Amino acid sequence: MDNKRTIISSFLILLSTGLLIAIYFLPIWWVSLTAPNYPEEAFPNGVRIHFHMNGVFNGCKKIDKVEITEDEALDCVHEMDTINHYVGMYPIAAGGVVERAFSPFLVALLGVMLLGFLSRKPKIRMIIMSAGFATIAVWMYLTWYGDNGLKYQGKGYIHALVTAMDQDTDKETSSDSLSSGQALIERLKAELGDYYVAPEATKSAATSAAETSSEKSDNIDHLRATFEKDMERKSGDDKLTWDGSGQQMMSWHYQKNLGRYFNNPEEIKPMVKTMSWVAEVFFWGMIAAMVLLVFGARKNSGLLYWLLILVPLALPLFFIIEYSAWLWWYGHNLNAMGAFSVKPFMPTVFGQGKVAQFTTHSYPSIGFGLMMLMSVLLSLAALIRRKQSQEQG
Repeated sequence: MDNKRTIISSFLILLSTGLLIAIYFLPIWWVSLTAPNYPEEAFPNGVRIHFHMNGVFNGCKKIDKVEITEDEALDCVHEMDTINHYVGMYPIAAGGVVERAFSPFLVALLGVMLLGFLSRKPKIRMIIMSAGFATIAVWMYLTWYGDNGLKYQGKGYIHALVTAMDQDTDKETSSDSLSSGQALIERLKAELGDYYVAPEATKSAATSAAETSSEKSDNIDHLRATFEKDMERKSGDDKLTWDGSGQQMMSWHYQKNLGRYFNNPEEIKPMVKTMSWVAEVFFWGMIAAMVLLVFGARKNSGLLYWLLILVPLALPLFFIIEYSAWLWWYGHNLNAMGAFSVKPFMPTVFGQGKVAQFTTHSYPSIGFGLMMLMSVLLSLAALIRRKQSQEQG
């Protein structure tokens, strides 16, 4: 009987670990704006964006109708930023900067915690967790502090950074007649210079795969070119040399996004300094948490032992708290340089809301559904393990 329950709980934990990996790559929440000036024929889902763990991505699809011709889907992240900035809201990319930068390490941390809880033998558990956490710590250090550390980040995170940077309001006039996607491609070609190789008319499957794998490298090159151009306009302590580390990119990218519509250095610099300090605390806090969890893994009881499954189990709750907190920040930190003055407000977390002539829609996506399923499975596994512990106690 005990072996059967062990098999069931192990299966539930392994299934939950697989769901955790899937959640990282799927949209967790979506938000859209609808208004009379965005007709349903052209915007069937409104101005829509998708929240992932590692970034915010376009939720609009290309419209293929007789009366509407689009070469590519409208960039609705950019569109929503444009709408929001009129009331003084900071760009979407200015939110959750630390969480997005550390998202792959956090997911890996939760995965190792579940694998540690899977083992009922403390010695084996400590070996699994020590090896897993050591790998995460090295990976995180190389990404955050190492030269060219961005190459260790996920492709989605890098793509989101580039997309956000290409939403600048001071675009070259030569690209005004191009779509946002075409303008991005043309600017990237120019910045790559001699490194750019024109695509051939026909490509083999191997060539296509190689191009896909090089997309992240191209995006990093694009970020570097944008960074160096920005540094050319600076002097003194503000002028930095590119090192490609996650630490440098997060601080610089955050500053650029805060100042995209509201160029107010006196207000922006303290915010960047605070967020950089928070990121450092977060980094070393994760290291401390991993050491503490390995210490608690030496026995099959105690708070630290049960945290191995309770923390992943509570992931939906953590997301809602995080998401709500950032929405509150957006609504209560309106820049005075906005075209219209509005009172601080709390944007809609779940359901429908109203702001001026816009109707807001905010609902969970498939990733959050998998989070809830994972919580149910882990709850069952925890109850089974608790019953076994009580009987053996």
